[in-house]
Amino acid sequence: MSNLREIISTGNDLAAIASVDAGCKFFGGYPITPSSEVMHTISDLLPKAGGAAIQMEDEIAGICAAIGASMSGVRSLTATSGPGISLKAENLGLAQMAEVPLVVVNVMRGGPSTGLPTRVSQGDIAQAKNPSHGDYKSITVCAGNLAECYTETVRAFNLADRFMQPVIVLLDETLGHMHGKAMIPTVEEVQANIKLRKTFDGPAEEYKPYGVAQDEPAVLNPMFKGYRYHFTGLHHDDMGFPTEEIETCRKLIDRLFRKVDEHVDEIESNEEYMLDDADILLIGYGSASLAIKEAIHRLRDEGIKVGLFRPITIWPSPEKRLFELGQKFDKVLSVELNQGQYLEEIQRAMGRKDIQKLTKTNGRPFSPQDIIDKVKEVF
Repeated sequence: MSNLREIISTGNDLAAIASVDAGCKFFGGYPITPSSEVMHTISDLLPKAGGAAIQMEDEIAGICAAIGASMSGVRSLTATSGPGISLKAENLGLAQMAEVPLVVVNVMRGGPSTGLPTRVSQGDIAQAKNPSHGDYKSITVCAGNLAECYTETVRAFNLADRFMQPVIVLLDETLGHMHGKAMIPTVEEVQANIKLRKTFDGPAEEYKPYGVAQDEPAVLNPMFKGYRYHFTGLHHDDMGFPTEEIETCRKLIDRLFRKVDEHVDEIESNEEYMLDDADILLIGYGSASLAIKEAIHRLRDEGIKVGLFRPITIWPSPEKRLFELGQKFDKVLSVELNQGQYLEEIQRAMGRKDIQKLTKTNGRPFSPQDIIDKVKEVF
């Protein structure tokens, strides 16, 4: 996207604005710190754009309403924080099985349980990989600055329609409440690049919504538009009706994996910052990457060549690139506002256990000096 406009806003507000610009017509949710502003803002914007926002009685009802709206064919959003994801878990599984597109904004805070509601954390990384029970492949993107609170939300809607499943957008309290200038695409450019879900327009007797190739998502026409099929959370046949037939069940779950695994090139996104001549590799994401970048500049002023790899698509992880970087760099430091949830994925992808880590779980963000001190300590 090349055409940009300047806006002064917060990350939460930018996620709401992005949703409306991307064609979202329904929001169902429930207020929870530190994500409530997403709901507040979109409830003002959606009616003016021909949509509707509803505060439901709880988080469970919020996602149920959003799934129902998506079944009718409109782009749909819910927003929450970690405890809300816990409540939405069962219905996230329903959306995975029935292949209903949905965007879920999760503004991360301290946990587990009620945790630190007003403080920052990146504690939901592992949860985002498998927020519900069963076998499926999650798609999770993670904003690293104010502009990406907008652009990654837009991208999430396109990914949800392309792969017909929920897509999680991770913000965190720091980004959600940060107020500053962002350069974001124009509405015209966003709308010119919208990629809506596929639909079927042939004879009704030939329509089999789940009868698709093994590396492709279901083709679900909007409800009430002349085509009949079935939604269920059970294993189902090509018309969506429950079945326990052995081969049908095997192929269904296999397809839920392959529709993502065989198209990771359409999903993966990352940033490589000052890596070309670096001797030390730092890996971080989300708001932590802002402190990492400042630390990199200060360390380089002292002659210490440090660079950053920042995954923007968290799941599926950029395992191929992580492996390549693991072969290139002997000195690797993972920086996370948790106890090392993504470190486990880095170790797996690189095939190494000697990755250094810097973690923080007291609700406070990293300072650049935290990172500088750790680099000097371990390297």
